[in-house]
Amino acid sequence: MFRQNRNPEKAILVQINFGDEDFKAKLSEFRELVLSAGADPVAIVTGTRKTPVAKYFVGSGKAQEIQQLVMQHAADIVIFNHPLTPAQERNLEKLLSTRVLDRTGLILDIFAQRARTFEGKLQVELAQLQHLSTRLVRGWTHLERQKGGIGLRGPGEAQLETDRRLIRVRIKHIRKRLEKVRKQRYQARRKRQQSKIPTIALVGYTNAGKSTLFNQLTQAKVFAAEKLFATLDPTLRRIELPSFGSVVLADTVGFIRHLPHDLVEAFRATLEEVKDADLLLHIVDAHDAGRHDYIKEVNNVLQQIEAAEVFQLEVFNKLDLLSDKNAIIERDQDDKPIRVWVSAKTGDGIELLHQAMVECLSGQKVHCCLRVAAKSGLLRSQLYDLDVVLGEQFADNGDFLLEVKLPLIILQKIKD
Repeated sequence: MFRQNRNPEKAILVQINFGDEDFKAKLSEFRELVLSAGADPVAIVTGTRKTPVAKYFVGSGKAQEIQQLVMQHAADIVIFNHPLTPAQERNLEKLLSTRVLDRTGLILDIFAQRARTFEGKLQVELAQLQHLSTRLVRGWTHLERQKGGIGLRGPGEAQLETDRRLIRVRIKHIRKRLEKVRKQRYQARRKRQQSKIPTIALVGYTNAGKSTLFNQLTQAKVFAAEKLFATLDPTLRRIELPSFGSVVLADTVGFIRHLPHDLVEAFRATLEEVKDADLLLHIVDAHDAGRHDYIKEVNNVLQQIEAAEVFQLEVFNKLDLLSDKNAIIERDQDDKPIRVWVSAKTGDGIELLHQAMVECLSGQKVHCCLRVAAKSGLLRSQLYDLDVVLGEQFADNGDFLLEVKLPLIILQKIKD
């Protein structure tokens, strides 16, 4: 949709206030979305209404104002921070003589630019086709004509119906391939569950610093940038937690308010990594004044993908931008970690995060005696390395009798 070159497309931004308390925050985020898409916002149009107008979404006077700005700036596109109906898009394009895009189309375009893997591209294409299927009537005059002429005579199927049928066929094909991907992911998760390796998924509002924290924890080189939706394709890495053992860390796509439903559906295979995780690290930009609203938006998306029941540990990131806060673990009345303050950029608080992750995954600790065979010296050594051995005696046949206090999940690994 947007040309990524030295001369970005000139965009007129439109946002109407329907009584939103966080109107300014939404407008700021909208501008960031447009910049992330590669366009140049040359003018912003705002207004106040109680309800949208059926024809143009905005009133006729506001539509004329937008038309004048398009002519004044020679704008290439007009972008609304609202969902538009196909009829509204068509009417606006006819009036303004330029392309019109709504919020859903804008986000889909950003996702299309960010997709790198085969799976990610399929997911984005599916969401785009689902969105496009409702908008095939937009100003395409040839779609209303019957096929005809030499070499074009057919059974009388309208071109519009042909296009819709082709889109349905393509959507069906993509869903089949994504279903195959979903099964592959399911098998991989099942193997991890059988090996008792816990999974920790990073979730959070877009641009909260998830990929930077992921790189800090795994020493990976996942692309991280101060852009909305810098990460689209999920990345999984195995790491070792002190006094615990191996876990799998999953970096996921960032969430945003009013995330298009088509995207949530298309990315369901990827988001199942979140649903089946043992622990969610909910990354929050601690420096952002609207962080509490963003937390609610993330929780809303988690509710949509049926992941609201997974235990969350909040990670307040970007501590380096705050002068009045130090790295610390905040706990509830039962002394369980609920929030950790860190800086993914500088590494401040990462050791505390490791500690909190271990405590969250450990859950209930078991105090018991283990009988370890004499030939299993490696297991005995590993238990000592985990610092869970309280005492040791020897059986008559040379077996080790170890008094231990360890997390239930580790005990289950040993028993298996």
